[in-house]
Amino acid sequence: MKRIAYSPEFIEQALRKARERGNLTLADVAVDLNVSLSTLKGWLRDAAKKARGLPHVATLLPGDLPAKAWGARERLQALNESHALIGDALHAWCREKGLYAHQLQTWRDAFCATGERSAKQDLSTLRELQGKHDQLERQLRRKDKALAEAAALLILQKKFQALWADEA
Repeated sequence: MKRIAYSPEFIEQALRKARERGNLTLADVAVDLNVSLSTLKGWLRDAAKKARGLPHVATLLPGDLPAKAWGARERLQALNESHALIGDALHAWCREKGLYAHQLQTWRDAFCATGERSAKQDLSTLRELQGKHDQLERQLRRKDKALAEAAALLILQKKFQALWADEA
């Protein structure tokens, strides 16, 4: 069988398509690209090996998608990469990634606000759970007392019956 040499650009596009395939299978992507499934899996395996050797390669920011279409993972990655940058360095980084500094600020504010809302929700949930726990504890104590009383009555009833059985 003749071996086909694919360009690095084609391989990169194939990898991007395989990673962003949605609910398609790798076999569907391979058929669409007109490559064998084993070839596509080999490319993915090689890319994963390279990514393990280099930091942040596995989470590269998408250069072909507009920033509005980025997901939470890409936005967090952008915030991490740009965190220490200020002034001209920040603007140069933003131009390179196709972003604006105000988008980063908006994402940072949204991320922080989500954390604050989450903490408030966690606190209210904790209070609700503590109230429910206290209510269940009271019910348990009441039922324990009722059970102890019922057990005492049964024991007294048996003793009473035993006394009447002795007299008869």
